[in-house]
Amino acid sequence: MMNNCTAGRKAEKMVAEYLRARGYQIWKTNWRWGKKELDLVTLHRNELVIVEVKARLGNQVNLPWEVVDTAKQRNIVLATDAFIRLYDCRRPTRFDVIGVSYHPKGIEIEHIENAFFSALE
Repeated sequence: MMNNCTAGRKAEKMVAEYLRARGYQIWKTNWRWGKKELDLVTLHRNELVIVEVKARLGNQVNLPWEVVDTAKQRNIVLATDAFIRLYDCRRPTRFDVIGVSYHPKGIEIEHIENAFFSALE
């Protein structure tokens, strides 16, 4: 039986393949800045796309993207700001959330582009 940690790792790998098939270039995976982490840092059509992956097992109440609350968004934005400065990345930036739901009958992937915006801009 799959636990949340295993489901999350599997979802991140699955999402990376999903994005590659759609023309995204995976730049970094699980990039850390202190205690903050960016699941996937990608490039797509000259944009820097930061992707937060959320996995859910079975019939959990919250949808995957609903758990990316304002505190989580702030951490993602702060880590992204550090990433941009470190790599001197001068591209438009977008924040996506991709939910992976594991159901008894299969796996569902839902991609929310521009899921939230940076308060630092």
